Amino acid sequence: MATAFVPSTTLRLRPYSTLRCLSFYPKNLTKPYPVFPPLIRRSPISPRRFFSSVISGALHSGERTKSELAEKQKGQMGSKVGEFRKKLKIVDVKGGPDEGLDRVGLMIVVAGWVRTLRAQSSVTFIEVNDGSCLSNMQCVMTSDAEGYDQVKSGLITTGASIWIQGNVVPSQGSKQKVELKVNKIVLVGKSDPSYPIQKKRVSREFLRTKAHLRPRTNTFGAIPSSREAVESPVDAIPKTKDGLIDWSQVYTFGPTFRAENSNTSRHLAEFWMIEPELAFADLKDDMACATAYLQYVTVAERDFVQLSYTDAIELLIKAKKKFEFLCKNNLPYLDLCLWHVRCSSFRLRSLIIFQDVKWGCDLQSEHERYLTEEAFGGCPVIVSDYPKEIKAFYMRQNDDGRTVAAMDMLVPRIGELIGGSQREERLEYLEGRLDELKLNRDTYWWYLDLRHYGSVPHAGFGLGFERLVQFATGVENIRDAIPFPRTPGSAEF
Repeated sequence: MATAFVPSTTLRLRPYSTLRCLSFYPKNLTKPYPVFPPLIRRSPISPRRFFSSVISGALHSGERTKSELAEKQKGQMGSKVGEFRKKLKIVDVKGGPDEGLDRVGLMIVVAGWVRTLRAQSSVTFIEVNDGSCLSNMQCVMTSDAEGYDQVKSGLITTGASIWIQGNVVPSQGSKQKVELKVNKIVLVGKSDPSYPIQKKRVSREFLRTKAHLRPRTNTFGAIPSSREAVESPVDAIPKTKDGLIDWSQVYTFGPTFRAENSNTSRHLAEFWMIEPELAFADLKDDMACATAYLQYVTVAERDFVQLSYTDAIELLIKAKKKFEFLCKNNLPYLDLCLWHVRCSSFRLRSLIIFQDVKWGCDLQSEHERYLTEEAFGGCPVIVSDYPKEIKAFYMRQNDDGRTVAAMDMLVPRIGELIGGSQREERLEYLEGRLDELKLNRDTYWWYLDLRHYGSVPHAGFGLGFERLVQFATGVENIRDAIPFPRTPGSAEF
């Protein structure tokens, strides 16, 4: 779950007030990098309209003009991120004052997990829950429904994940006002017969050993109040008597700790992360959600640019530019074309590194900033489909076998603001990736377990809150975007 914070007034920055060049060599800055358009104060165009301007390509090649390059690049690379659309949930159907009667006659789609399944001579009753509320959706199915053979053969069992299409009708039972007359059913993820959360009551002690599955029970599903989350606009967030937000009643996000020894203006050892996770979603849904989220909190409406990692590498190679990486007290690259050491009293202080751009290398901040600030004229850019060798084991493998369904959202001045992926829901692929990386399967038993019991396509992303503050306010160093910064070797507060 994530909470969006919206400024009461649109945030503004002085033009280029946050521009900072880090280099050991003096340079004459004749043309400042573009800053995220909605945050520019003196533009004669409104921030919203400025942000909606045409994407301008900036590849410097031969004698062609920038406008020609922009049109060419617009047609060849970069596409529009799809619109984020909320999926219909069971709480949307049954949570209203009419408990669903206002939707009678409508055809809807429900996706969730089977709580119970009762097969009778002429009809089958399937109770489905999607986690949005305690109430299940009773689905009534006859043998003429498409996909009925999956039920008859025993493929669909308790714990399985399913997709159901049907018509809302008044219920013949007394426990609910409406039910779903099934037209079509699709098995999304089967459930192993050993599924431990059956209809019978189990002890809390037992459920503690199944912490990854117990949210599917009524007891633990009741802890977060989903209905309140759905219906609460920003002005309805619980307040104290003084009019301040009552944080004891609001779930937001949590702290995250970085294991890497990263000493840059964009990294903290401890920071706060907003981490949505979307069930029944793929990478396109993930990118659309991340885009909608950033647009919402920055009051911006323009669609972002999306391109593949392969296209991004091509752009960087065509740029014919040496990218400098400032490195403090560590050497992150082994394949170096040139490195320069600056020493003081025989102590290694810092490095400037030049690295060849090639397919398979990880994008660094200078690469990311070039793409968003120069190649696409200040528009946020989402890069997707990275090589699997540079990404985590749990990211879903694409059909080409070389890349995974991962994405990073890049913004001016910061580089990566959001990182996410579609997760690998296929057990055999996940186990194969663990074996490739020589990771012990036993260590990830519970993660693999989720693929045994009703696995579904799912995706998510992480947004570092301090980077968002840094981006929105223009603060140059992330250590000034948090009250008590903690970095490697510095945790005094």
